Amino acid sequence: MDAFYASVELLRYPDLAGLPVVIGGGRKHQPVLQADGTRRYATLAGYSGRGVITTATYPARDLGVHSGMGLMKAAALAPQAVLLPVDFEQYRHYSRLFKAAVAEVAPVIEDRGIDEIYIDLSDVPGAQDSVGHDAAGGVRAVAQEIRNTVRRRTGLSCSIGVTPNKFLAKIASELDKPDGLTVLTAADVPTCVWPLPVRRVNGIGPKAAARLHALGLRSVGDVAAREREWLVQHFGRSYGRWLFDAAHGIDDRPLVTHSEPVSMSREITFERDLHAVRDRAELTRVFTELATQVATDLQRKGYAGRTIGIKLRFEDFKTVTRDVTLPQPVADAEAIRHAAGLCLKRVDLSRRLRLLGVRAGSLVRL
Repeated sequence: MDAFYASVELLRYPDLAGLPVVIGGGRKHQPVLQADGTRRYATLAGYSGRGVITTATYPARDLGVHSGMGLMKAAALAPQAVLLPVDFEQYRHYSRLFKAAVAEVAPVIEDRGIDEIYIDLSDVPGAQDSVGHDAAGGVRAVAQEIRNTVRRRTGLSCSIGVTPNKFLAKIASELDKPDGLTVLTAADVPTCVWPLPVRRVNGIGPKAAARLHALGLRSVGDVAAREREWLVQHFGRSYGRWLFDAAHGIDDRPLVTHSEPVSMSREITFERDLHAVRDRAELTRVFTELATQVATDLQRKGYAGRTIGIKLRFEDFKTVTRDVTLPQPVADAEAIRHAAGLCLKRVDLSRRLRLLGVRAGSLVRL
């Protein structure tokens, strides 16, 4: 999905279309409806705090801001950008809608998170005979049908990469954003993939990229030009072999259409450090809200958790966790809140808190 969270917000606030918009604010950044029917929006100008950008519209990205950037840094780059609060419930709603829309056309799907999926087109009528042969034919038409169905059901755009495997699909889906459709065959790897910088490869992080750069390897093609054993010698057996395969567009991973979650959790980073005594009312409210959100997630997906835990990060960035295993799995907010409260009593709360989280583990099907 294209700039997913921001795109969902633009459905709600269409007057912001075409403007730099950043998602990552708190409740106080909620738009205010004015007497004349227009809305007054918060901007990044004068922002102070330690919030981070969850996502941003493409006009905002053109100004140099991006996901994961601190809001204060973003404010220096784009003070005029509109700042909206995060609304994960709304994003989850649209996530379910877009996945259901894709399933109408191609039901074999691997869920990769709230805004990304892999789709197997092998048995979709009209696509199976053309993959790798007629890039302008049936497979492109099927992909276009998926895009049209997603837009019709959600009002949102997505970008699709149609390729022989998951690795190339990830790359291809990002070559023509937003609202792009890219078809790549194995024969296209030298011309379309090799010129890309190594950081464009999912699985090559900053540290690996720095090591590659130190060895003179800056593009995917530079890596592809090295022998497998040379890469193994410099990066280890497993990662070296993966680098070789990735650079040549080789990936035999199947789609994983079902997996059981290990845990479900919710957490919040406060805009200012909170004290357990002086900010007791706010902490109590947030703690109850997190437990309720975890309970809602469990119930919606049909699970209960036997292990309930908490996560705390203090003003000095020290993080502690505590958990308790219950005699019976639970899924209701009151029980989760009670168990998490028992965990909280086992922590020294003399320092200020910057993050609070609640988690349910050891999940069982209801």
